[in-house]
Amino acid sequence: MKNIKLIFLLLMLMVMTACNRKPFVDHKLKFEKISDNCENLKPAFRMVSNVAGERYEFEKCLDANFTKDMMIVSRQGDTVFVQFPKHGEHSVLNKITLDIDSYPRYNFITIDDQTINVIPSN
Repeated sequence: MKNIKLIFLLLMLMVMTACNRKPFVDHKLKFEKISDNCENLKPAFRMVSNVAGERYEFEKCLDANFTKDMMIVSRQGDTVFVQFPKHGEHSVLNKITLDIDSYPRYNFITIDDQTINVIPSN
């Protein structure tokens, strides 16, 4: 009987700890230059949901000297904001793969000035 009480107590402690998760937003960015100019920019946008969050794939015109540290990701309410620096005269076209993991679940993502409703796939 003591073992059952101990197991029950440990399970309760684990449940209480799991319910006290702090909000967060994590991201991972991968970018690949696909053209020396931005003339062939395709406005297509793709989202794939999985257990680790959402993956976004799109093309973006960025400065030739762009680095991962220049992108800013933040969260306000149920929206994740992604801000890329404004591109200058020496811009190149990049294929962007952006993984976002956030708790609690978010309903919108704003990439620069474009807001998208996030509907995770099942």
